[in-house]
Amino acid sequence: MKTLLPLTLILSLAGVAGAQSAQDILTRVDNAQKTAKDVSFRISGTAALESAAQKVDFTVRAIPAQNLARLQFAAPDALADNIVVADKNEVRQYLFLTNQVTVTPLSKASQGAGLGGLDFTQFSNTASLLKGYDVKLLGTSGAAGSRVYQLEATPRSGSTDRTRVWITEAGWRPTRVQLVSTAGKTVADLTISAYKTNSGLSAATLRNLPKDAQVIRQ
Repeated sequence: MKTLLPLTLILSLAGVAGAQSAQDILTRVDNAQKTAKDVSFRISGTAALESAAQKVDFTVRAIPAQNLARLQFAAPDALADNIVVADKNEVRQYLFLTNQVTVTPLSKASQGAGLGGLDFTQFSNTASLLKGYDVKLLGTSGAAGSRVYQLEATPRSGSTDRTRVWITEAGWRPTRVQLVSTAGKTVADLTISAYKTNSGLSAATLRNLPKDAQVIRQ
């Protein structure tokens, strides 16, 4: 793949007890996210990549206050050991097979990143990610203390692609993300696990890429 992985999305959402609307949840999500010094989690599941369903497995580590995120892939095979580092200015993608790092301005990278209209390079900033989307609360399940909220985001651009996110009240974190195409087909179904906050991640660690890699600016 020469473009950024077309995945990841609303991955830093969290819920809030007694939320009455999607906006209530998103407001508190944004506030809660700002208090986390760093966030890390694993994303696994299946997604339709290059017209075929493939296994997806990668880890995410981010420092929300710096709009800095690092994605490291274990699957699919075409992306195994690849790394993506995104900040507010640019996206660096390390290609393991060629030992190259492509550097792309964020504005340009955003045009080729995403699935269902969602720009994954902005996932560590929920407010930025959802700007330009209509988000609604589809439903709530479970008892107090373990409620799960299901949100759905649709681009205001006119596309009918949708992204659904399940958010647990227990720990205020996302547990599942599902991408649905205009035709109603599930394009990706991903589980979020091993969710941690404030584990002492540093910007230098997240930005680190092989020193001997060839750098290509786009």
